Amino acid sequence: MHRETSSGQPRSPRREFLKSAGTVAAGLCVTGVQPLAASEKPATGVKSETLAASGGTPTVTFPKAIQRKVFRWPPYGRPERDAILAMLEGDDQNSFYRYLPELEARWRNYNQVPFAKTHMNGTSALLAMYFALDLPPGSEIMVPSYTFYGAITTMRFFGCVPVFVDINPRTATFDVEHARKVMNPRVRAIVPMHSWGLPCEMDHICDFAKEHGLSVLEDCAHAHGASMQGRKVGTWGRMGIYSFQGSKPLPGIEGGMGVYQRREDYERAAVLGHYEVVSGYAPAQGGGLAADSPYRKYLGTGLGLKLRMHPMAAVLILKQLENLDKQNAIVRTQVRRINDRICQLPGLSEPVCRPDQERVYYFGNTLFLDEAKAGISRTALVNALKAEGVSVSVWEYPENHKFAIYSEPQWWHHPVDVPKALPGTDEVNRRAINVALFYQEAPELVEQYIKAFEKVWAHRDNLAS
Repeated sequence: MHRETSSGQPRSPRREFLKSAGTVAAGLCVTGVQPLAASEKPATGVKSETLAASGGTPTVTFPKAIQRKVFRWPPYGRPERDAILAMLEGDDQNSFYRYLPELEARWRNYNQVPFAKTHMNGTSALLAMYFALDLPPGSEIMVPSYTFYGAITTMRFFGCVPVFVDINPRTATFDVEHARKVMNPRVRAIVPMHSWGLPCEMDHICDFAKEHGLSVLEDCAHAHGASMQGRKVGTWGRMGIYSFQGSKPLPGIEGGMGVYQRREDYERAAVLGHYEVVSGYAPAQGGGLAADSPYRKYLGTGLGLKLRMHPMAAVLILKQLENLDKQNAIVRTQVRRINDRICQLPGLSEPVCRPDQERVYYFGNTLFLDEAKAGISRTALVNALKAEGVSVSVWEYPENHKFAIYSEPQWWHHPVDVPKALPGTDEVNRRAINVALFYQEAPELVEQYIKAFEKVWAHRDNLAS
């Protein structure tokens, strides 16, 4: 995290892989790397090397078969296969569903929250969360445009309307200062998203929310295991949601989870799409309602939806949860080894992470390029790095406020105030590049990635011309 305030004989691919994997245990205790001393700066010899894009030899020569193992996600293997088979071969079909309350119990314990409910995906968890919020129609909810559309469109089913908030270009997370500018009397809640696994500044957000009497709802779809000041994301607000879609840090192919600080929110969220909770079908397994719950009268029906997680997803998530912290640490260590070197190159930086935050990584190692300081365009940089063998891409996160649904009044209680521009969102999308995440330790491949960046930087004057 960028601290404000990562003999000539041919090599055997198998031997190379074992050598890389053998360093896992040592890497787990690495939390940061000191900046290079002057004597350790990149050698100027890279200037004499010809770029691969100009006919030279690519820097990244690590065997492709090993790279596929290092970058492979989700990391399903024999433990997951065995767990799925054990479930399928069980004697009692009703036992399939025991994995859902087991996962809920494990998630409550891991995050230290009083209530949790599995859902079939993150979007259904969002839907249930907005239903549980129980706001009067016409209420407005602050949400970043820089997010997944389901975090916004689902609120319309309950008469709520979004207020678009910008992101801080230094973090790509919720900008409280912009929220202050767009605050109005109709706003009743706020939904920060922990973008790409980096916690939002929840202390500032909660202070702002308390000042204005707002409920805080956390979108933790990217941030399983991330924390701030020792508290897991999802535990700062009144409610929070997670996605277990196959690309997420805790993958179940599909799946979602809601966490709740209040029993009444848990019960209302559950009754929307979990008929078994009110039917008495699974109270002994962690479902059920309080004896005085106002929702007990919906015995046998719930409220008409079925949002239950598939038991196979629960099995996969439970197995992955056993190694979540270890896997996050491996990824974090590799990112630090790379970023603590390459972010010393002119014009290259990473999202700012405070010392009291512990982030995780989702989708990629996001870096920011200042084209003026670097003296090279983002397109030229990415093309040159790809030629050197680096897995790197440009992917601009969709800006929700530009989509048609928000400008069409028939979908909303009252017209959405669509901003003309969100400068922070625009800046992040204009500057961001994504480098592949390393899910296994591979020190030689890490070093080759670093050298590829240094080589391209040494030739950036030629690329600019």
